[in-house]
Formats: sequence, structure tokens, C-alpha cells
Amino acid sequence: MNSVGEEWRPSVNPWIIAAAVMLATFMEVLDTTIVSVALPHIAGSLSATTDEATWTLTSYLVSNAIILPASGWLAKYLGRKRFLIGCIVLFTTSSLLCGLATSMGILILARVIQGVGGGALQPISQAILLESFPPEQRGMAMAAFALGVVVAPILGPTLGGWLTDNYSWRWAFYINVPVGILAAMMIRAFIEDPPYIRAARPGRIDGIGFGLMAVALATLQIILDRGQQDDWFAADWIRWFAVISLVSLIVFIVRELLVAEPIVNLRVLQDRNFAMGIVLITMVGVALYSAITLLPIFLQTLMGYSALQSGMVVGPRGLGALLTMPVVGFLTGKVDFRKLIGVGFIIVAFSLWWFGAINLEIAMRNLIWPSILTGVGLAMIFVPLSAVAMGTLPQMEIGNASGIFNLMRNVGGSVGISAVTTMLTRDAQTHQANMVAHLTPGDLAFGLRSQALQRYLAGHADQADAARQAQGVIYGELQRQSTLWAFVDNFRMLALICLVCAGTVFFFKRVKGKRAGPAH
Repeated sequence: MNSVGEEWRPSVNPWIIAAAVMLATFMEVLDTTIVSVALPHIAGSLSATTDEATWTLTSYLVSNAIILPASGWLAKYLGRKRFLIGCIVLFTTSSLLCGLATSMGILILARVIQGVGGGALQPISQAILLESFPPEQRGMAMAAFALGVVVAPILGPTLGGWLTDNYSWRWAFYINVPVGILAAMMIRAFIEDPPYIRAARPGRIDGIGFGLMAVALATLQIILDRGQQDDWFAADWIRWFAVISLVSLIVFIVRELLVAEPIVNLRVLQDRNFAMGIVLITMVGVALYSAITLLPIFLQTLMGYSALQSGMVVGPRGLGALLTMPVVGFLTGKVDFRKLIGVGFIIVAFSLWWFGAINLEIAMRNLIWPSILTGVGLAMIFVPLSAVAMGTLPQMEIGNASGIFNLMRNVGGSVGISAVTTMLTRDAQTHQANMVAHLTPGDLAFGLRSQALQRYLAGHADQADAARQAQGVIYGELQRQSTLWAFVDNFRMLALICLVCAGTVFFFKRVKGKRAGPAH
């Protein structure tokens, strides 16, 4: 049975709508990574420590995560077009305030407001795209959406490094102002609410559910962001926050399943394709954001690259995604989507294993091809996964489902970043402990290397100083080598995770024919 909502089509060309909503999405996703390379500059400019400056990232992610799953309800309550324009105005205005901030406190407050405005941009844009295109063209629509979601986090560090090095960290925020103004004007001109959005007005907001969700997500995000610095569960406050987060999450889930009008309708998880899509998009978040985090750290800490140079190495990943997405969008609906997603995960796994072959003498050009392959694989995953995960849902549930879908990608990214940074530190310590066992006078290689260094340094210092300097050089090399092996372990772990994901794609229910739209 077809409903009016399912038969509705916009009066404007869907590709004009895609351009309007993607401008806003690209701006928001770009902002999640563009600031990361500017943290030392922000700290120095505002007389704060680098540790304090990281709260500019945490505060944004917390408020962003809280608003994401509630975006579907708020769109129905306020009207989706009005809500989307309001979010863009709020995001753009707070971006200007971030750039004008004169203290760390003002900057953090502005980032919280910015996160509230930006949280709804992704799911609302995705829902508009899915509804504006007929079912057989939704693969191409998701290819357009993926341009912002996949490419923007990759370009963010490069653009942020260039702006910071050549102008000021404030331009990482100012750049949003003209983009936001243009996006608001285009949405005002071209976007319209479908009939079921105009007709549906939910009752009072589920305040208790919203509060529980906010507490669960905020405490989880703070744990993930600050855990490594405070030694995780060795800290009392982390144990308390973990209990609060878990209890709040359990009570939230139970409540949302029982109340008549939940702020987040979790019943959509009964759809098998959507439930599987949630699992895999979480893993995509882990792989995407972890790899984006690991590679610049390796290049800047071990290879001595600048922020701009490391961004140039990551950039080709965006090129690979950019070239592949139109092709994958065309193939979605014509080729079994499970095969596309599975091949995509295999390509990402291969590229990450390739990164696992890094060494301390690797040239920049040797990192280009694995970066491109990662982008190709991510495009093959994201485009069909987004279309199929929500393709069997009723059209009126797409907005709610899109909020959950995007939230889990961000949660996966947060978990992945925290996991790899923790493993990086601890694996380096483990490798150092194993390698130091060979640095003994009885080890022939160590003895020869130490004596050669002492003879070289003796020409510039006395014998005692030469011996101490030789030990310092060897210890520095030990630290570099142990840290290198920690990076290798992390890349290989991510590759294995992607291989496991490739084997799970056949748990999806196959959609026959070209139609990947709502089930009837």
C-alpha cells in the first residue's frame, strides 16, 4: 500500500536540492576535523595549555552527538525546512563567534552552540536527499551525500593546516560564514516540506528521554576523549561516568520502546537491513576516523612532516572517493549491493594492511596509492550502505532513522580514535620493553653499533660525554622503532576488522531488482 508521503516528489530538480543540502553538510563535516591541526595555535593564542584546547573538540562532539538522534522529532515539530535553516544560521553565527573568541571559555561556549546547530545538518540533509529522488536513483543521491561525509574529514586537516600556517587559526571558523549564508539562501529557495511533514506535528517533547540520551552520550564522549590522559578505569571519575552512562543508556532504551511518542523511535531497528546497516556504519566510522587520526600522527611525530605536508598525504584518499562515488552510485541498484559493500571492505582492508608496511625511511609518494585505495573502498561501502540501510523503511521513518545512522557513525569514530590512540601509547611501551632486552653488552649488534657511535662522537666531545651521547642516540632510536611498530599493529588491526565486516554483508536481506525503496 502506498501512502501520500511515499508518492510525493519535490517540484524542484532533485540535483538542485542535492547541491543545496550538500553545501550545508560539507561545511558541518569539514568543521569536525579542520580545527584539529590548529589546537597548538589556539592554545598559544588564548594563553591555555594544549590539553585545555582539546575541549574545543570535545565540547563540539558532545553537543553534536546529543542533537543528532533527536533531529527527526525536531524536524517534525518545527517543520523540516524551517528547522534546517535555523540550524544553518545557528552554526554560521556560532562559527563567527568562535573566530572572534578572546578566551578559551568563550571559545568552548561558542563550540557548544556550534555543535547544537551542526548536529542536525547531516541527518536532515540525508533524509531530504533520500525522499527527493525516486528509489532507483537513491544510489546516486547517496553518492552525492557521501562526497561531503567521506571527503570533508579528509580535506579538513589539509585545509586547516594551510589556513593556520598562512593566516590564523581563526580562519578555520571564519571560512564557514560565506558557505553558511549561501547554503541558507539555497535551502530557502529550493527546499520544500513533504505533505506528511507538514501534516505531522508530534505532541510534547519526551523531555525525560531527551535528558537520559543527553547524559548517556555526554558522559560517554567525555570518557572517550579524556580516558587515555587519566589512565581510563584507574581514575575514580571515569568509573563513575561509565556507570552513569551505562545506566542512562539502558533506561533510555527501555523508555523509548515503551512510550507512545519517543524522541528517538528505536523500533526501526526491527528492520533487518537497517540493523545491519547500523553495525556496519559504526565500523566504517571506526576505520575512517582511526585511519585519518593515525596517519598524520605518524607523519608529524616520526617523519617530521608539517601539518600541511601530512594533510597532502591524506588528501589523495579524498581523490579516490571523489572519482569512485559516481561510478558506485550508478552501479547501486544494478549490482548486488552486498557485493559492492563486501568488495569495498576488502579494498579498505588491503589499503590499511599496506599502511602496515610503513617504515622510518618511507617516501611520501609511497603513501599515495594506499591513500587512494582507502578512498575507493570507503566510497564503495558508504554509497550502497546508506541507500540500502534505509531503503526498506517507510518514507516517513527516514528522518528518524537517518539521525540514528549518522549518530552511530560518529560514535564509531569516537570509539575508534580513543582505541587507536590508547593502543598506540601502550603498544609502543610493550615493544620498547621487548626490544630493550636486546640492548645489552652481550648483544653483538648493539655492541658494534654503540662502539661505532662512540668513536664518531669522540671527535666532538670527550670519551665520557661521547659514551653518554651514544646511549642517548640509541635510546631515541629505540623509542622511534617501538612507536613505529605500534603504528604497524594499529593499521593491521583495522585491516582485520574490515575483513571481518566484509564477511558479514550477506546477513543483509537481498533487495531484488532496481528498486531499493521502501517496502510495501
